[in-house]
Amino acid sequence: MDTVRWGMIGAGNVTEVKSGPAFYKIGDSRLVAVMARTLDKVKDYAQRHEVPTYYTNAQQLIDDPEVNAIYVATPPSTHMEYAVSAMRAGKPVYVEKPMAMSVKECEEMNAISEQTGIPLFVAFYRRGMAYFNQIKQLLSEGKIGAILSVDAKIIQAPSDSDLDPKKHSWRIDRNIGGEGYFVDLAPHTFDILDHLLGEIESASGNAINIAGNYEVADTVAASWKFKSGVLGIGLWSFSSTRSAELDRVIITGTRGTITFSIFKLTPIEVRTDTGVEMFDFDRPQHIQMGLIQMIVEELTGKGTSPSTGVSGLRTAKVMEQVLG
Repeated sequence: MDTVRWGMIGAGNVTEVKSGPAFYKIGDSRLVAVMARTLDKVKDYAQRHEVPTYYTNAQQLIDDPEVNAIYVATPPSTHMEYAVSAMRAGKPVYVEKPMAMSVKECEEMNAISEQTGIPLFVAFYRRGMAYFNQIKQLLSEGKIGAILSVDAKIIQAPSDSDLDPKKHSWRIDRNIGGEGYFVDLAPHTFDILDHLLGEIESASGNAINIAGNYEVADTVAASWKFKSGVLGIGLWSFSSTRSAELDRVIITGTRGTITFSIFKLTPIEVRTDTGVEMFDFDRPQHIQMGLIQMIVEELTGKGTSPSTGVSGLRTAKVMEQVLG
């Protein structure tokens, strides 16, 4: 491709700042069409983002000859359907995370990608961020020696909508989003650990609902082993108090530790016997921009993307093992 002309399926919150503007701010990339089921909503989005064409039907967008690549930004329950339709139409796909509702669906998506020869990318955008690539560089330099273990924790208080059944989000609807906030947020942790430390060989866990604010799990504990032999443990809790909120990963090596966060992007702390070093990064305005840039470069023959359907499948398998 000389220019990637994106069609976007879904116009929810994630597309307003995190992803949407990146498609028309990056060189060799344009956002030429958007789709949402509600006419007023999609028309408003198209006007505000200066998108020339809008639809209320996904297949019409996929079939638009002006569109040569598809961004699927809908809830997980429709990821496979739209991704498969787009690939069968010969159009590369960038799909939001989690990649799909199950390992089986992810495998089907990859199978279609292989059969058609059409690229499939997944929105694990941390792989394209300078913050996490700094951690990768520190590890590759042996800054903390041989890696021994990983400890990951995400602890959050429930939102107001979690406490009101009439306002529950699709993220805690098992039929649309899977097993709640764990499925929505934990893939980011497992995927970036895959990027930093290599493939996870096996995982297990326990998922329960303690607070009873909704039906899906609100607390998940997990343990896993990387192919390298490094061990990991993790805790995700979504019914704590605000004073207990935590977003932290600690990688421990034979000569020190690296501490960082998944969502807050707090300064990276490297602690060894010789002292403490800090690495701070500004939060990108459009957090998916780095990865989208790399995808555009792959589609225009100038580079490669580090996040694909193949890497996305690995994370889906870990998630499924943890949830049993």
